[in-house]
Amino acid sequence: MRIGVEEEFHIVEVETGLLVSRADTVLEKLPRPTFTTEMQQATVETNSGVHTSLGDLYADVIGTRRQLDVAATAHGLAAVAAGTVPLASTADIHPTAGYRYRRMVDQYRMVADEQLICGTHVHVDAPDRDLAVRIMCEVSPWLHVLLALSASSPFWLGADTGYASWRTMLWQRWPTAGPVGCFADAAAYDATVQGFIDSGVISDPGMIYYDIRPSAHQQTLELRICDACPRVETVVLIAGLFRALVTEARDRLTSTRAPACEGRHEWLRAASWRAARSGLEGTLIDPYTRHEAPAAQVVRALLRRVRPALEAADDWRTVRDLAERALKEGSAAHRMRRTATAEDLLACTDLAIAETRGDPARRRRPVTGLKGNVTPLGRPAADASGSRPARIAGH
Repeated sequence: MRIGVEEEFHIVEVETGLLVSRADTVLEKLPRPTFTTEMQQATVETNSGVHTSLGDLYADVIGTRRQLDVAATAHGLAAVAAGTVPLASTADIHPTAGYRYRRMVDQYRMVADEQLICGTHVHVDAPDRDLAVRIMCEVSPWLHVLLALSASSPFWLGADTGYASWRTMLWQRWPTAGPVGCFADAAAYDATVQGFIDSGVISDPGMIYYDIRPSAHQQTLELRICDACPRVETVVLIAGLFRALVTEARDRLTSTRAPACEGRHEWLRAASWRAARSGLEGTLIDPYTRHEAPAAQVVRALLRRVRPALEAADDWRTVRDLAERALKEGSAAHRMRRTATAEDLLACTDLAIAETRGDPARRRRPVTGLKGNVTPLGRPAADASGSRPARIAGH
């Protein structure tokens, strides 16, 4: 099954590390729909091509980040892929122009005003919507593990929150955010979405912010639980694991008479909280026992569960190695907090900028390009006609 990603990036001043409303400036010479706006002018979204291999996805994301970095650097700015940035003020950030965003700001007030957060969204092919809705139920117990792998938002408005993913806590204030319920088929899901719209709580299907959802515009399942990830390798790891989860669930549901879901998902919100609090540095809830267990134990349980799907896609070695590296080096939140403790929040921002650029050794120096090493995972391949792959559309 093909995969693609949407990444959201904060725009900060290089010299001060402050979040700024300069998205339109950065986007002036960048092509659409690869690059686009978000609700707040402090955020730029990128949309990858559609790929079958993790290697091609990796190279695509590296190249897209390089373009964004060049555009930002020309204005003394930098892009940061992280759930939140350490240095920001809600008073200094302005919404993007347009009726939809203006309506959201007016309707949701501080929830929208404080939408200074960025996520990583992964799309996986799911042409059968009835099956896609059933797959959502099957994979939901494991999504908090992907959140823990992505955790990159320990700071909020200059303060250490004590969380690995404070973005999760802010995100869950939206009325349709969080774990998805169980639905028998697409019609039942669509009826629920229409019910939210009819109630006036949301204005359109794009405002369904479940941790996973059928895309409103693509024939895909979309993962939405994860923080933006400073390292491209983390994006690839999460994309590989999510595709394997979807593949495993699809194969099981279509090859056997799978039992109906028990409908007991009330623990999933607690699991997400635990992952947001601890990241990879504490305990997670084991989906098998629903008891807490060391994060490494739960991550490796996920690897064992999806190994057949990873091997079938020739992804096993790549995903296993990336997962073990993540467990060894810790979450982005851990690295950021360690840097802030040793130095300060500006140094923490520098680290996030450098990791986003793909060069964690480079600190406090604007660059005009990157040298993304795509060798370990492969290089981008054109399709049979030699054209660039189609791109994931934004939400």
